[in-house]
Amino acid sequence: MYFEQFYLNCLAHASYMIGSGGEAAVVDPQRDVDLYLEAAEEQKLQIRHIFETHLHADFVSGHKELAARTGAKIYIGARAEAKFPHVSLTDGFQLKLGSVRIRILETPGHTPESLCMVLTDEEKSCDPWAVLTGDTLFIGDVGRPDLSRTHTAQQLAGMLYDSLHQKLLALPDSVLVYPAHGAGSLCGRNMRAERSSTIGTERLTNYALQIKGREEFIQQLTTNLPTRPDYFLQDAEINRSGAGAMTDLLPLSALTPAEVKSRLDQHANVLDVRPVDQFAAGHVPGSINIALSGQFASWAGNILGLDSDPILVAETEAQVEEARTRLARVGVEGVSGYLAGGVSAWQKAGLPLVVTPQISANELGDKLRGSSVRVLDVRREGEWRAGHIPQAKWHALDVFPHQLPVVEDARPLAIHCKSGYRSMIACSLLERAGHRNLINVVGGYDAWHAAGLPEVSEQPVKV
Repeated sequence: MYFEQFYLNCLAHASYMIGSGGEAAVVDPQRDVDLYLEAAEEQKLQIRHIFETHLHADFVSGHKELAARTGAKIYIGARAEAKFPHVSLTDGFQLKLGSVRIRILETPGHTPESLCMVLTDEEKSCDPWAVLTGDTLFIGDVGRPDLSRTHTAQQLAGMLYDSLHQKLLALPDSVLVYPAHGAGSLCGRNMRAERSSTIGTERLTNYALQIKGREEFIQQLTTNLPTRPDYFLQDAEINRSGAGAMTDLLPLSALTPAEVKSRLDQHANVLDVRPVDQFAAGHVPGSINIALSGQFASWAGNILGLDSDPILVAETEAQVEEARTRLARVGVEGVSGYLAGGVSAWQKAGLPLVVTPQISANELGDKLRGSSVRVLDVRREGEWRAGHIPQAKWHALDVFPHQLPVVEDARPLAIHCKSGYRSMIACSLLERAGHRNLINVVGGYDAWHAAGLPEVSEQPVKV
């Protein structure tokens, strides 16, 4: 038997290929599907089956393109009401793949149609050896229950409790657990960094499985949920119909500085994907920085939205292509083009650049002692609660698309997150809104903590 996990760091997304008897099944494929075709060729397997554990909300799946390129059947939960040709799955459905038996467990809770796949390699044992849990059970966490248009979070949380305790925890402790996401995904809130676990380990260590009683579980699972990005429900609908092939995306246009400036004057979105330090040193006025180095696509989908039609600014054409691919993975397809020659071309055309000052944590500490600067923390609420700078106000970056923080006076505003990545996104959004005297804190709260500077834990004061 062949089994491989494909992990996409930028989306904290895990997909899988199972192979036996010359056939293969792919589970929860990412948007760009060439990696599965290459793996199947290397293993001398034919992809005949594609399984979706649910309608994914945080990325666009490649199931439709992969099926078109291989002739494989797509399998998805009956409650998904999928609009593409598929096999509807219900509890107890089984598929033989060579020596491997795949058994379906309907596990509603994260979404109504969620399911898990129990794998048994009958060449080795009649007992199950692994379960692919989708977004039902993570390593250290469970799926969030607020991603449905048809059910309340409380209804889904109750279903999730039943699915966990009646279905997954009924499996032997030795069964391996392979989820669809890892730490960093917004489909949960407390995932550990490991890529796999066992039912026994999760039974003992997963906080959600320690909660006593269904009502308490519902209460805890529906309290203090991370902000749900607007594009999540849109992605689920794209996946219900099936996305077009990546190869159908049109080539990007190379735009001159004059063309980019003209479009900026008409309020176009200009997305600078360069590293934070390069953006800080000089950037196109009104551009937004979301660096390729982090969870680029998730933040782009959250901050800009799927219909934003951004113009890209990068160092190289290779970075432009990488950004285009990563944007398409979350459903941002209408990229308007890119600034040919990058910032250097903009500068050579005699157009102005904006510089965003940066300071270290120690420099911020010195300035705070003189009350010459204000501080804005843009981390998530759980991060704030765990510890923050005493003088800081709080406004999570997640909610910037709906409401920018109030900037009360002309004193410099130092903005920080955990490491400096999200804070530069925040700086660029505030700059675009016309605010000045903004400073990015290099290294963020991690640097502040490492320097031994004062910290407090308390309820956030939002601005």
